[in-house]
Amino acid sequence: MATKHHPKGKDNPRGLKDIPFALPEVTAEERSRALKVANALRKHYPDAHCELTFSTPHELLIATILSAQSTDAGVNKATPGLFKAFPAPADYAASTPEKIEPYIKTIGLFRNKAKSIHASMTSVVNDFDGEVPSTMDELLILRGVARKTANVVLGNAFGINVGFTVDTHIQRLAWRLGFVDEPKMDTAKVEKLLMALFPRPRWSELGHALVFHGRYNCTARPNCKHDHPICKKFGVNCDKPYNKSKL
Repeated sequence: MATKHHPKGKDNPRGLKDIPFALPEVTAEERSRALKVANALRKHYPDAHCELTFSTPHELLIATILSAQSTDAGVNKATPGLFKAFPAPADYAASTPEKIEPYIKTIGLFRNKAKSIHASMTSVVNDFDGEVPSTMDELLILRGVARKTANVVLGNAFGINVGFTVDTHIQRLAWRLGFVDEPKMDTAKVEKLLMALFPRPRWSELGHALVFHGRYNCTARPNCKHDHPICKKFGVNCDKPYNKSKL
C-alpha cells in the first residue's frame, strides 16, 4: 500500500480538514475493496456495538481507562459497584485513588488505573465544569487517555468520528484483510491507513464490527477456524499476508 503523504500545509484528502495529520494515499481499488469489506461487516454484524456498560460519558471514559490490558467482560463486572459508589465526576475528585482501588481490584493494573481515574475526573471537574470534553485535544489532556480511549469516548458518547479505534482485534484483522503490510504495525500507522480507506461517517461503526469479527470469529491463532464467510470472501489466511495481486 502506498504511504506517500500530502505535503505540510495542504488539506488532507477527502476534505478531512479537522484531522491534524496527513493521511496516506490509497488507490481507488484499495478503497473500493475496503468498502466491500465494510458492507460485508455491516451485513454480518448489524448490531455491533461497544460492549462496555455505561450510561454517561464519564462512565464510558472510566470504563475505557479500565479496559486497557483487560477484557470488557471483566470491566463490566467491576463497574456497577464503582459507578454506584461514585455517581458523578465530583465524587471521584473528592475521593482518593486509595478509596477507588477496592472497587477495581479485580482488574489488572488497578492501582495505576485508580490514579488515572481520580486524576482524570479531577480534571473534568476543575477544567471542564464537570463535563467530559468532546474534542480529541481536550480528552488527551486527561490522565490515562490516549487516542484509542479518546476515539472510543468520542465515537460512542458523542457520535463524533475524528479517528479510528485500533485495539488488538482490529490490528490483527487489518493485516489479515490486507489493509496494512505488517502484522505488528504501529497502531498510529494502522489508524491512519484505516482512516484513509474507510468513509469517515462509518469509522466508529466499523471499529465495532471489526472487533466483533475478531472477538467472536476471526480470532487469534490457534483458535481461529478460518471458515467465516467474510474470511472466505476476502481471501483471509491467518498464516499469510493478504495477496494484493487479487485487487
